[in-house]
Amino acid sequence: MTEELLAVYRHSLAHILAKAVIEIFGKENVQYAIGPQIADGLYYDFVLPRTITEDDYKVIEDKMNEIIKRKEDWVCKEISKEEGLELFADQKFKKELIEDLPEDERITIYYTGEDFVDLCRGPHVSNSKELFPAAFKVKSASGAYWRGDANRDSLQRIYVYAFPDKAQLKAHLNLVREAMERDHKKLGPQLDLFMFNETAPGMPYWLPDGWKVYQALITYWRSVHARHGYFEISAPIINNRKLWLISGHWAHYQNNMFVIPGKNGTEYTIDESAADVYAAKPMNCPNAMMTYKRAVHSYKELPIRYNELDVVHRKEKSGQLNGLFRVQAFRQDDCHTFVMESQIESEIADIMSIADQIYETFGITYRCELSTRPDDFMGDIEVWNRAEAALKRILDNKYGEGNYEVNEGDGAFYGPKIDFQIKDALGREWQCGTVQLDFQLPHNFGLTYRDSDGLQKEPVVIHRAIFGSLERFIGILIENYKGAFPFWLAPTQVGIVPIREEHNAYAERIYDELLNMGIRVDVDYSDKNMNEKVKENRLRKVPYIIVLGDKEVSEQTVSITVRGMKKQLHGVALDRFFEMCNTMNAEHTKELISE
Repeated sequence: MTEELLAVYRHSLAHILAKAVIEIFGKENVQYAIGPQIADGLYYDFVLPRTITEDDYKVIEDKMNEIIKRKEDWVCKEISKEEGLELFADQKFKKELIEDLPEDERITIYYTGEDFVDLCRGPHVSNSKELFPAAFKVKSASGAYWRGDANRDSLQRIYVYAFPDKAQLKAHLNLVREAMERDHKKLGPQLDLFMFNETAPGMPYWLPDGWKVYQALITYWRSVHARHGYFEISAPIINNRKLWLISGHWAHYQNNMFVIPGKNGTEYTIDESAADVYAAKPMNCPNAMMTYKRAVHSYKELPIRYNELDVVHRKEKSGQLNGLFRVQAFRQDDCHTFVMESQIESEIADIMSIADQIYETFGITYRCELSTRPDDFMGDIEVWNRAEAALKRILDNKYGEGNYEVNEGDGAFYGPKIDFQIKDALGREWQCGTVQLDFQLPHNFGLTYRDSDGLQKEPVVIHRAIFGSLERFIGILIENYKGAFPFWLAPTQVGIVPIREEHNAYAERIYDELLNMGIRVDVDYSDKNMNEKVKENRLRKVPYIIVLGDKEVSEQTVSITVRGMKKQLHGVALDRFFEMCNTMNAEHTKELISE
Protein backbone atom coordinates (compact mmCIF):
# COMPACT_ATOMS: atom_id res chain seq x y z
CA MET A 1 0.00 0.00 0.00
CA THR A 2 1.43 3.39 -1.00
CA GLU A 3 1.67 6.28 1.48
CA GLU A 4 -1.19 8.05 -0.35
CA LEU A 5 -3.48 5.01 -0.15
CA LEU A 6 -2.52 4.42 3.49
CA ALA A 7 -3.50 8.02 4.32
CA VAL A 8 -6.90 7.52 2.62
CA TYR A 9 -7.37 4.20 4.44
CA ARG A 10 -6.60 5.67 7.87
CA HIS A 11 -8.58 8.86 7.34
CA SER A 12 -11.59 6.82 6.18
CA LEU A 13 -11.30 4.68 9.32
CA ALA A 14 -11.42 7.92 11.35
CA HIS A 15 -14.90 8.54 9.89
CA ILE A 16 -15.84 4.95 10.75
CA LEU A 17 -14.67 5.58 14.32
CA ALA A 18 -16.79 8.75 14.59
CA LYS A 19 -19.85 6.95 13.21
CA ALA A 20 -19.29 4.06 15.64
CA VAL A 21 -19.08 6.36 18.67
CA ILE A 22 -22.23 8.20 17.59
CA GLU A 23 -24.14 4.93 17.17
CA ILE A 24 -22.96 3.73 20.61
CA PHE A 25 -23.82 6.91 22.53
CA GLY A 26 -26.59 8.40 20.35
CA LYS A 27 -26.26 11.36 17.99
CA GLU A 28 -27.93 13.75 20.43
CA ASN A 29 -25.27 12.92 23.05
CA VAL A 30 -22.12 13.36 20.93
CA GLN A 31 -20.20 16.40 19.72
CA TYR A 32 -17.52 15.32 17.24
CA ALA A 33 -14.61 17.60 16.46
CA ILE A 34 -11.74 16.47 14.21
CA GLY A 35 -10.22 13.11 13.26
CA PRO A 36 -6.97 13.07 11.27
CA GLN A 37 -4.73 10.17 10.31
CA ILE A 38 -1.38 9.99 12.17
CA ALA A 39 1.87 8.01 11.89
CA ASP A 40 0.51 4.70 13.24
CA GLY A 41 -3.22 5.13 12.76
CA LEU A 42 -5.73 7.85 13.57
CA TYR A 43 -7.63 9.62 16.32
CA TYR A 44 -10.90 11.47 16.74
CA ASP A 45 -11.88 14.07 19.36
CA PHE A 46 -15.30 14.02 21.02
CA VAL A 47 -17.42 15.49 23.79
CA LEU A 48 -19.22 12.48 25.27
CA PRO A 49 -21.71 11.96 28.09
CA ARG A 50 -19.18 9.96 30.09
CA THR A 51 -15.49 9.10 30.21
CA ILE A 52 -14.26 6.38 27.85
CA THR A 53 -12.62 3.43 29.69
CA GLU A 54 -10.73 0.37 28.54
CA ASP A 55 -13.98 -1.60 28.80
CA ASP A 56 -15.27 0.48 25.87
CA TYR A 57 -12.40 -0.36 23.51
CA LYS A 58 -13.74 -3.75 22.39
CA VAL A 59 -17.27 -2.31 22.03
CA ILE A 60 -15.94 0.44 19.76
CA GLU A 61 -13.86 -2.01 17.70
CA ASP A 62 -16.86 -4.35 17.24
CA LYS A 63 -19.09 -1.46 16.16
CA MET A 64 -16.46 -0.24 13.67
CA ASN A 65 -16.23 -3.74 12.15
CA GLU A 66 -20.00 -3.95 11.98
CA ILE A 67 -20.20 -0.64 10.09
CA ILE A 68 -17.46 -1.68 7.65
CA LYS A 69 -19.30 -4.94 6.88
CA ARG A 70 -22.43 -2.96 5.87
CA LYS A 71 -20.53 -2.01 2.68
CA GLU A 72 -22.01 1.47 2.64
CA ASP A 73 -21.36 3.96 -0.14
CA TRP A 74 -19.35 7.09 0.57
CA VAL A 75 -20.69 10.19 -1.17
CA CYS A 76 -18.86 13.50 -1.47
CA LYS A 77 -20.90 16.69 -1.87
CA GLU A 78 -19.89 20.31 -2.31
CA ILE A 79 -21.98 22.72 -0.25
CA SER A 80 -22.15 26.42 0.50
CA LYS A 81 -21.14 27.94 3.81
CA GLU A 82 -24.78 28.61 4.63
CA GLU A 83 -25.73 25.02 3.87
CA GLY A 84 -22.89 23.76 6.04
CA LEU A 85 -23.98 25.86 9.02
CA GLU A 86 -27.52 24.53 8.67
CA LEU A 87 -26.38 20.91 8.23
CA PHE A 88 -24.16 21.01 11.35
CA ALA A 89 -26.43 23.28 13.39
CA ASP A 90 -26.20 20.89 16.36
CA GLN A 91 -22.42 20.35 16.10
CA LYS A 92 -20.58 23.31 17.68
CA PHE A 93 -17.08 22.33 16.54
CA LYS A 94 -18.10 21.75 12.91
CA LYS A 95 -19.96 25.09 12.95
CA GLU A 96 -16.90 26.90 14.25
CA LEU A 97 -14.70 25.35 11.56
CA ILE A 98 -17.14 26.44 8.87
CA GLU A 99 -17.54 29.94 10.30
CA ASP A 100 -13.75 30.40 10.16
CA LEU A 101 -13.63 29.59 6.43
CA PRO A 102 -13.48 32.36 3.81
CA GLU A 103 -16.78 33.07 2.05
CA ASP A 104 -15.48 31.68 -1.25
CA GLU A 105 -13.94 28.54 0.26
CA ARG A 106 -14.90 25.24 -1.41
CA ILE A 107 -16.61 23.20 1.31
CA THR A 108 -16.98 19.43 0.96
CA ILE A 109 -18.78 16.89 3.10
CA TYR A 110 -18.67 13.10 3.05
CA TYR A 111 -21.61 10.81 3.76
CA THR A 112 -20.85 7.32 5.08
CA GLY A 113 -24.13 5.59 4.38
CA GLU A 114 -27.16 7.83 4.79
CA ASP A 115 -26.98 8.53 8.51
CA PHE A 116 -23.48 9.91 9.08
CA VAL A 117 -21.93 12.98 7.52
CA ASP A 118 -18.64 14.71 8.24
CA LEU A 119 -17.02 17.93 7.16
CA CYS A 120 -13.90 16.88 5.25
CA ARG A 121 -11.64 17.73 2.33
CA GLY A 122 -11.07 14.02 1.61
CA PRO A 123 -10.20 12.00 -0.32
CA HIS A 124 -11.88 8.84 0.97
CA VAL A 125 -12.89 5.39 -0.17
CA SER A 126 -16.01 5.13 -2.37
CA ASN A 127 -17.44 2.21 -0.37
CA SER A 128 -16.67 0.77 3.06
CA LYS A 129 -15.93 -2.63 1.49
CA GLU A 130 -12.61 -1.12 0.31
CA LEU A 131 -11.54 -1.08 3.96
CA PHE A 132 -12.15 -4.81 4.41
CA PRO A 133 -10.47 -6.67 6.02
CA ALA A 134 -9.53 -3.71 8.18
CA ALA A 135 -6.63 -4.15 10.64
CA PHE A 136 -7.11 -1.79 13.56
CA LYS A 137 -7.19 -1.69 17.35
CA VAL A 138 -8.21 1.02 19.82
CA LYS A 139 -5.00 2.21 21.43
CA SER A 140 -6.13 4.59 24.17
CA ALA A 141 -8.41 7.42 25.19
CA SER A 142 -7.03 10.61 26.67
CA GLY A 143 -7.89 14.22 27.32
CA ALA A 144 -7.38 16.97 24.76
CA TYR A 145 -8.36 20.60 24.25
CA TRP A 146 -10.23 22.03 21.30
CA ARG A 147 -7.63 23.47 18.96
CA GLY A 148 -4.95 22.73 21.56
CA ASP A 149 -6.06 25.67 23.72
CA ALA A 150 -6.32 24.92 27.46
CA ASN A 151 -8.93 27.68 27.75
CA ARG A 152 -11.27 25.96 25.26
CA ASP A 153 -13.49 22.87 25.50
CA SER A 154 -12.15 19.68 27.07
CA LEU A 155 -12.41 16.74 24.69
CA GLN A 156 -11.86 12.99 24.77
CA ARG A 157 -9.40 11.80 22.14
CA ILE A 158 -9.73 8.19 21.04
CA TYR A 159 -6.58 6.80 19.39
CA VAL A 160 -6.70 3.82 17.04
CA TYR A 161 -3.81 1.84 15.56
CA ALA A 162 -4.48 1.11 11.88
CA PHE A 163 -2.35 -0.83 9.39
CA PRO A 164 -2.87 -2.26 5.90
CA ASP A 165 -3.12 -5.86 7.13
CA LYS A 166 -3.26 -7.91 10.32
CA ALA A 167 0.37 -9.01 10.05
CA GLN A 168 1.58 -5.39 10.09
CA LEU A 169 -0.79 -4.54 12.93
CA LYS A 170 0.47 -7.51 14.95
CA ALA A 171 4.11 -6.51 14.32
CA HIS A 172 3.34 -2.97 15.46
CA LEU A 173 1.55 -4.17 18.60
CA ASN A 174 4.58 -6.31 19.42
CA LEU A 175 6.76 -3.25 18.98
CA VAL A 176 4.45 -1.27 21.27
CA ARG A 177 4.66 -3.99 23.94
CA GLU A 178 8.44 -3.94 23.63
CA ALA A 179 8.40 -0.16 23.97
CA MET A 180 6.29 -0.40 27.13
CA GLU A 181 8.76 -2.89 28.63
CA ARG A 182 11.60 -0.51 27.81
CA ASP A 183 9.79 2.70 28.80
CA HIS A 184 12.27 4.79 30.79
CA LYS A 185 9.39 6.55 32.56
CA LYS A 186 8.54 3.17 34.12
CA LEU A 187 12.06 1.72 34.50
CA GLY A 188 13.61 4.92 35.92
CA PRO A 189 11.44 5.07 39.06
CA GLN A 190 11.36 1.24 39.30
CA LEU A 191 15.17 1.15 39.45
CA ASP A 192 15.22 4.30 41.62
CA LEU A 193 17.24 6.28 39.06
CA PHE A 194 15.26 9.52 38.91
CA MET A 195 11.97 11.12 39.88
CA PHE A 196 9.86 14.18 39.11
CA ASN A 197 7.88 16.37 41.47
CA GLU A 198 5.09 18.84 40.70
CA THR A 199 7.02 21.61 42.47
CA ALA A 200 9.51 21.60 39.58
CA PRO A 201 7.72 20.30 36.47
CA GLY A 202 10.02 18.90 33.81
CA MET A 203 13.05 19.18 36.09
CA PRO A 204 14.31 15.74 37.13
CA TYR A 205 15.58 14.76 40.55
CA TRP A 206 18.55 12.43 40.06
CA LEU A 207 18.51 9.79 42.79
CA PRO A 208 21.72 8.10 44.05
CA ASP A 209 21.76 5.24 41.53
CA GLY A 210 20.76 7.47 38.63
CA TRP A 211 23.41 10.01 39.56
CA LYS A 212 26.03 7.25 39.51
CA VAL A 213 25.05 6.46 35.90
CA TYR A 214 25.13 10.18 35.09
CA GLN A 215 28.61 10.60 36.55
CA ALA A 216 29.95 7.44 34.85
CA LEU A 217 28.73 8.84 31.53
CA ILE A 218 30.41 12.19 32.18
CA THR A 219 33.67 10.52 33.29
CA TYR A 220 33.78 8.55 30.02
CA TRP A 221 32.96 11.71 28.02
CA ARG A 222 35.75 13.64 29.75
CA SER A 223 38.29 10.89 29.07
CA VAL A 224 37.47 10.94 25.35
CA HIS A 225 37.68 14.71 25.03
CA ALA A 226 40.88 15.06 27.04
CA ARG A 227 42.62 13.16 24.22
CA HIS A 228 41.31 15.68 21.69
CA GLY A 229 42.52 18.84 23.42
CA TYR A 230 39.31 20.05 25.11
CA PHE A 231 39.22 22.12 28.30
CA GLU A 232 36.19 22.20 30.59
CA ILE A 233 34.74 25.43 31.95
CA SER A 234 31.76 26.40 34.09
CA ALA A 235 29.86 29.70 34.05
CA PRO A 236 26.92 31.41 35.79
CA ILE A 237 23.51 29.84 35.26
CA ILE A 238 21.68 33.16 35.69
CA ASN A 239 22.81 36.13 33.59
CA ASN A 240 21.69 39.71 33.09
CA ARG A 241 19.53 40.53 30.07
CA LYS A 242 22.49 42.49 28.63
CA LEU A 243 24.21 39.20 27.75
CA TRP A 244 21.15 37.85 25.93
CA LEU A 245 20.68 41.11 24.02
CA ILE A 246 24.22 40.85 22.64
CA SER A 247 23.85 37.17 21.73
CA GLY A 248 20.46 37.66 20.08
CA HIS A 249 18.66 35.21 22.36
CA TRP A 250 16.50 37.97 23.84
CA ALA A 251 15.05 38.71 20.42
CA HIS A 252 14.90 35.14 19.13
CA TYR A 253 14.41 32.90 22.18
CA GLN A 254 12.87 34.93 25.01
CA ASN A 255 9.60 32.96 25.05
CA ASN A 256 11.55 29.81 25.94
CA MET A 257 13.54 31.43 28.75
CA PHE A 258 12.84 31.57 32.49
CA VAL A 259 13.05 35.32 33.10
CA ILE A 260 13.46 37.07 36.47
CA PRO A 261 11.79 40.51 36.26
CA GLY A 262 13.66 43.60 37.39
CA LYS A 263 12.35 46.50 39.43
CA ASN A 264 11.22 49.84 38.04
CA GLY A 265 10.23 51.86 41.07
CA THR A 266 7.67 49.69 42.83
CA GLU A 267 6.79 47.65 39.73
CA TYR A 268 8.48 44.45 38.55
CA THR A 269 8.89 44.25 34.79
CA ILE A 270 11.06 42.72 32.04
CA ASP A 271 10.94 45.76 29.75
CA GLU A 272 13.77 48.24 29.14
CA SER A 273 12.75 50.37 32.14
CA ALA A 274 14.28 47.79 34.51
CA ALA A 275 18.03 47.33 34.33
CA ASP A 276 18.25 44.34 36.67
CA VAL A 277 16.38 41.78 34.53
CA TYR A 278 17.99 38.34 34.62
CA ALA A 279 17.29 35.01 32.95
CA ALA A 280 18.31 31.40 33.50
CA LYS A 281 20.47 30.45 30.55
CA PRO A 282 18.84 28.28 27.87
CA MET A 283 22.23 27.81 26.18
CA ASN A 284 25.87 28.04 27.19
CA CYS A 285 27.04 29.90 24.09
CA PRO A 286 27.21 33.50 25.39
CA ASN A 287 29.19 32.44 28.47
CA ALA A 288 31.75 30.70 26.25
CA MET A 289 32.08 33.93 24.21
CA MET A 290 32.77 35.89 27.40
CA THR A 291 35.33 33.29 28.50
CA TYR A 292 37.21 33.63 25.20
CA LYS A 293 37.02 37.43 25.35
CA ARG A 294 38.80 37.66 28.70
CA ALA A 295 42.24 37.50 27.04
CA VAL A 296 44.13 38.49 23.89
CA HIS A 297 44.58 35.53 21.52
CA SER A 298 47.00 34.65 18.74
CA TYR A 299 46.36 32.46 15.71
CA LYS A 300 48.91 30.06 17.21
CA GLU A 301 46.47 29.23 20.04
CA LEU A 302 43.62 28.21 17.76
CA PRO A 303 41.66 26.01 17.89
CA ILE A 304 40.58 26.77 21.46
CA ARG A 305 38.03 24.18 22.66
CA TYR A 306 35.81 24.92 25.68
CA ASN A 307 33.61 22.13 27.07
CA GLU A 308 30.74 22.99 29.39
CA LEU A 309 28.28 20.84 31.36
CA ASP A 310 26.30 23.52 33.20
CA VAL A 311 22.55 23.14 33.75
CA VAL A 312 20.43 25.00 31.20
CA HIS A 313 16.73 25.82 31.48
CA ARG A 314 14.22 26.01 28.65
CA LYS A 315 10.56 26.80 29.18
CA GLU A 316 8.31 24.21 27.54
CA LYS A 317 4.55 23.85 27.35
CA SER A 318 3.37 21.32 29.93
CA GLY A 319 1.88 19.09 27.24
CA GLN A 320 5.28 18.78 25.56
CA LEU A 321 7.08 17.38 28.61
CA ASN A 322 7.92 13.69 28.23
CA GLY A 323 9.94 12.02 30.98
CA LEU A 324 13.66 12.57 30.36
CA PHE A 325 13.07 13.02 26.64
CA ARG A 326 11.63 16.53 26.98
CA VAL A 327 12.52 18.43 30.15
CA GLN A 328 12.90 22.03 31.31
CA ALA A 329 16.25 21.65 33.10
CA PHE A 330 19.10 19.57 31.73
CA ARG A 331 22.82 19.39 31.10
CA GLN A 332 24.13 19.52 27.58
CA ASP A 333 27.62 18.37 26.60
CA ASP A 334 28.29 21.70 24.97
CA CYS A 335 31.53 22.65 23.35
CA HIS A 336 32.46 25.94 21.73
CA THR A 337 35.55 25.75 19.58
CA PHE A 338 37.18 28.95 18.30
CA VAL A 339 38.92 28.43 14.96
CA MET A 340 40.28 30.25 11.94
CA GLU A 341 38.13 29.82 8.84
CA SER A 342 40.88 27.65 7.33
CA GLN A 343 40.54 25.19 10.27
CA ILE A 344 36.80 24.57 9.97
CA GLU A 345 36.84 21.38 7.93
CA SER A 346 39.65 19.63 9.79
CA GLU A 347 38.09 20.50 13.16
CA ILE A 348 34.66 19.22 12.19
CA ALA A 349 36.26 16.05 10.81
CA ASP A 350 37.76 15.52 14.29
CA ILE A 351 34.34 16.15 15.88
CA MET A 352 32.87 13.50 13.58
CA SER A 353 35.53 11.04 14.74
CA ILE A 354 34.58 11.74 18.38
CA ALA A 355 30.90 11.16 17.55
CA ASP A 356 31.80 7.88 15.84
CA GLN A 357 33.76 6.71 18.89
CA ILE A 358 31.12 7.67 21.46
CA TYR A 359 28.11 6.34 19.58
CA GLU A 360 29.91 3.10 18.74
CA THR A 361 30.59 2.55 22.46
CA PHE A 362 26.83 2.32 22.99
CA GLY A 363 26.13 0.37 19.80
CA ILE A 364 24.29 3.37 18.38
CA THR A 365 24.09 4.14 14.67
CA TYR A 366 23.39 7.61 13.33
CA ARG A 367 22.95 9.65 10.20
CA CYS A 368 23.56 13.33 9.53
CA GLU A 369 21.26 16.09 8.31
CA LEU A 370 22.22 19.56 7.08
CA SER A 371 19.99 22.44 8.24
CA THR A 372 20.25 25.73 6.35
CA ARG A 373 19.46 29.42 6.89
CA PRO A 374 16.09 30.11 8.64
CA ASP A 375 13.82 33.06 7.88
CA ASP A 376 14.77 34.81 11.14
CA PHE A 377 18.52 34.51 10.51
CA MET A 378 20.99 36.96 11.97
CA GLY A 379 23.93 38.38 10.01
CA ASP A 380 25.12 38.70 6.42
CA ILE A 381 23.84 36.32 3.71
CA GLU A 382 27.30 35.96 2.15
CA VAL A 383 28.68 34.76 5.46
CA TRP A 384 25.81 32.25 5.69
CA ASN A 385 26.56 31.04 2.17
CA ARG A 386 30.20 30.39 3.09
CA ALA A 387 29.21 28.54 6.25
CA GLU A 388 26.65 26.35 4.47
CA ALA A 389 29.13 25.56 1.69
CA ALA A 390 31.73 24.44 4.27
CA LEU A 391 29.30 22.08 6.01
CA LYS A 392 28.12 20.71 2.67
CA ARG A 393 31.72 19.88 1.66
CA ILE A 394 32.22 18.02 4.95
CA LEU A 395 29.10 15.89 4.44
CA ASP A 396 29.92 15.32 0.76
CA ASN A 397 33.33 13.98 1.79
CA LYS A 398 31.83 11.72 4.48
CA TYR A 399 28.76 10.37 2.67
CA GLY A 400 29.16 11.27 -1.00
CA GLU A 401 27.54 14.23 -2.70
CA GLY A 402 23.84 14.50 -1.92
CA ASN A 403 23.69 11.29 0.19
CA TYR A 404 22.20 13.04 3.21
CA GLU A 405 19.05 14.95 4.05
CA VAL A 406 18.91 18.75 3.76
CA ASN A 407 16.42 20.60 5.99
CA GLU A 408 15.95 23.93 4.26
CA GLY A 409 15.43 26.81 6.68
CA ASP A 410 15.91 24.71 9.83
CA GLY A 411 19.28 26.12 10.96
CA ALA A 412 19.87 28.08 14.17
CA PHE A 413 19.31 31.84 13.89
CA TYR A 414 23.09 32.40 14.08
CA GLY A 415 24.33 29.69 11.72
CA PRO A 416 23.75 26.47 9.72
CA LYS A 417 24.20 23.11 11.38
CA ILE A 418 24.71 19.38 11.01
CA ASP A 419 22.41 17.32 13.24
CA PHE A 420 23.12 13.74 14.31
CA GLN A 421 19.98 11.60 14.14
CA ILE A 422 20.62 8.54 16.29
CA LYS A 423 18.54 5.36 16.15
CA ASP A 424 17.37 3.64 19.33
CA ALA A 425 16.65 -0.03 20.04
CA LEU A 426 13.09 0.36 18.72
CA GLY A 427 14.19 1.97 15.47
CA ARG A 428 13.04 5.46 16.50
CA GLU A 429 15.24 8.40 15.58
CA TRP A 430 16.32 11.12 18.01
CA GLN A 431 18.12 14.35 17.27
CA CYS A 432 20.83 14.41 19.94
CA GLY A 433 24.19 15.61 18.66
CA THR A 434 24.76 18.70 16.57
CA VAL A 435 27.56 20.71 14.92
CA GLN A 436 26.72 24.35 14.30
CA LEU A 437 28.89 26.81 12.41
CA ASP A 438 28.68 30.38 13.70
CA PHE A 439 30.14 33.53 12.16
CA GLN A 440 27.63 35.76 14.01
CA LEU A 441 28.26 35.51 17.77
CA PRO A 442 32.02 36.22 17.47
CA HIS A 443 31.07 39.41 15.63
CA ASN A 444 28.36 40.37 18.14
CA PHE A 445 30.74 39.91 21.07
CA GLY A 446 33.69 41.59 19.33
CA LEU A 447 35.93 38.51 19.49
CA THR A 448 39.30 38.65 17.75
CA TYR A 449 42.65 36.94 17.40
CA ARG A 450 45.94 38.28 16.01
CA ASP A 451 46.69 36.55 12.70
CA SER A 452 50.13 35.71 11.27
CA ASP A 453 50.09 39.02 9.35
CA GLY A 454 49.65 40.93 12.63
CA LEU A 455 46.06 41.96 11.84
CA GLN A 456 43.10 41.44 14.16
CA LYS A 457 40.58 38.96 12.73
CA GLU A 458 37.35 37.39 13.95
CA PRO A 459 37.38 33.68 14.82
CA VAL A 460 34.64 31.31 13.72
CA VAL A 461 32.83 29.41 16.48
CA ILE A 462 31.83 25.77 16.16
CA HIS A 463 29.02 24.87 18.57
CA ARG A 464 28.74 21.14 19.08
CA ALA A 465 27.29 18.43 21.28
CA ILE A 466 27.44 14.64 21.01
CA PHE A 467 25.02 13.50 23.71
CA GLY A 468 22.97 16.66 23.34
CA SER A 469 20.81 16.67 26.45
CA LEU A 470 22.35 14.15 28.86
CA GLU A 471 18.87 13.63 30.28
CA ARG A 472 17.49 12.62 26.88
CA PHE A 473 20.53 10.48 26.10
CA ILE A 474 20.24 8.61 29.42
CA GLY A 475 16.52 8.10 28.75
CA ILE A 476 17.47 6.51 25.42
CA LEU A 477 20.12 4.34 27.12
CA ILE A 478 17.66 3.16 29.79
CA GLU A 479 15.33 2.01 27.02
CA ASN A 480 18.11 0.56 24.84
CA TYR A 481 19.46 -1.54 27.72
CA LYS A 482 16.06 -2.11 29.42
CA GLY A 483 17.74 -0.73 32.53
CA ALA A 484 20.45 -3.42 32.43
CA PHE A 485 23.43 -1.12 31.86
CA PRO A 486 26.79 -2.51 30.76
CA PHE A 487 29.24 -3.11 33.60
CA TRP A 488 31.14 0.18 33.26
CA LEU A 489 27.91 2.22 33.34
CA ALA A 490 25.86 0.28 35.92
CA PRO A 491 25.04 2.20 39.13
CA THR A 492 26.07 -0.84 41.19
CA GLN A 493 28.62 -2.95 39.35
CA VAL A 494 29.13 -5.64 41.99
CA GLY A 495 26.68 -6.81 44.64
CA ILE A 496 28.27 -8.83 47.48
CA VAL A 497 26.13 -11.43 49.24
CA PRO A 498 27.70 -13.00 52.36
CA ILE A 499 25.61 -16.07 53.28
CA ARG A 500 26.00 -15.81 57.05
CA GLU A 501 27.46 -13.39 59.58
CA GLU A 502 30.76 -15.31 59.76
CA HIS A 503 31.35 -14.47 56.09
CA ASN A 504 31.00 -10.70 56.64
CA ALA A 505 34.71 -10.08 57.31
CA TYR A 506 35.66 -11.64 53.94
CA ALA A 507 32.89 -9.60 52.27
CA GLU A 508 34.24 -6.40 53.85
CA ARG A 509 37.76 -7.15 52.61
CA ILE A 510 36.51 -7.62 49.03
CA TYR A 511 34.32 -4.52 49.33
CA ASP A 512 37.29 -2.37 50.38
CA GLU A 513 39.47 -3.70 47.57
CA LEU A 514 36.81 -3.06 44.92
CA LEU A 515 36.17 0.40 46.30
CA ASN A 516 39.89 1.19 46.05
CA MET A 517 39.79 0.03 42.42
CA GLY A 518 37.01 2.53 41.67
CA ILE A 519 34.32 -0.13 41.35
CA ARG A 520 30.79 0.78 42.45
CA VAL A 521 29.96 -1.96 44.94
CA ASP A 522 27.30 -2.76 47.54
CA VAL A 523 27.37 -5.43 50.24
CA ASP A 524 24.27 -6.81 51.97
CA TYR A 525 25.05 -7.59 55.63
CA SER A 526 21.38 -8.12 56.55
CA ASP A 527 20.15 -11.38 58.06
CA LYS A 528 17.96 -12.18 55.02
CA ASN A 529 18.54 -15.54 53.40
CA MET A 530 20.95 -15.82 50.49
CA ASN A 531 18.30 -16.32 47.78
CA GLU A 532 16.42 -13.21 48.87
CA LYS A 533 19.61 -11.12 48.75
CA VAL A 534 20.48 -12.45 45.30
CA LYS A 535 16.95 -11.75 44.06
CA GLU A 536 17.11 -8.14 45.24
CA ASN A 537 20.37 -7.62 43.36
CA ARG A 538 18.87 -9.20 40.25
CA LEU A 539 15.87 -6.87 40.41
CA ARG A 540 18.32 -3.97 40.52
CA LYS A 541 19.98 -5.48 37.42
CA VAL A 542 23.43 -5.65 39.07
CA PRO A 543 25.93 -7.10 36.51
CA TYR A 544 27.99 -9.21 38.95
CA ILE A 545 26.57 -10.73 42.13
CA ILE A 546 29.15 -12.58 44.21
CA VAL A 547 28.07 -15.09 46.85
CA LEU A 548 30.41 -15.84 49.75
CA GLY A 549 30.14 -18.92 51.93
CA ASP A 550 32.45 -21.29 53.81
CA LYS A 551 34.08 -22.68 50.66
CA GLU A 552 34.78 -19.23 49.19
CA VAL A 553 36.29 -17.99 52.45
CA SER A 554 38.54 -21.05 52.86
CA GLU A 555 39.68 -21.07 49.21
CA GLN A 556 39.85 -17.26 48.84
CA THR A 557 37.54 -17.41 45.84
CA VAL A 558 34.14 -16.03 44.83
CA SER A 559 31.07 -17.54 43.18
CA ILE A 560 29.69 -15.17 40.56
CA THR A 561 26.15 -14.84 39.26
CA VAL A 562 26.55 -12.92 36.00
CA ARG A 563 23.51 -11.01 34.83
CA GLY A 564 21.98 -12.74 31.84
CA MET A 565 23.74 -16.08 32.47
CA LYS A 566 21.84 -18.98 34.03
CA LYS A 567 24.94 -20.85 35.16
CA GLN A 568 26.85 -19.58 38.19
CA LEU A 569 30.64 -19.35 38.01
CA HIS A 570 32.13 -21.16 41.00
CA GLY A 571 35.63 -21.06 42.46
CA VAL A 572 36.84 -17.93 40.66
CA ALA A 573 40.12 -16.83 42.25
CA LEU A 574 39.94 -13.44 43.91
CA ASP A 575 42.75 -11.96 41.79
CA ARG A 576 41.05 -13.22 38.63
CA PHE A 577 37.78 -11.61 39.71
CA PHE A 578 39.49 -8.27 40.40
CA GLU A 579 41.14 -8.47 36.98
CA MET A 580 37.74 -9.09 35.34
CA CYS A 581 36.26 -6.04 37.05
CA ASN A 582 39.19 -3.83 36.09
CA THR A 583 39.01 -4.94 32.46
CA MET A 584 35.27 -4.43 32.18
CA ASN A 585 35.46 -1.02 33.85
CA ALA A 586 38.31 0.28 31.72
CA GLU A 587 37.30 -0.91 28.26
CA HIS A 588 33.67 0.33 28.14
CA THR A 589 32.71 -2.97 26.56
CA LYS A 590 29.16 -4.12 25.98
CA GLU A 591 29.89 -7.72 27.04
CA LEU A 592 29.95 -8.78 30.68
CA ILE A 593 32.52 -11.55 30.39
CA SER A 594 35.54 -11.55 28.10
CA GLU A 595 36.47 -15.17 27.43
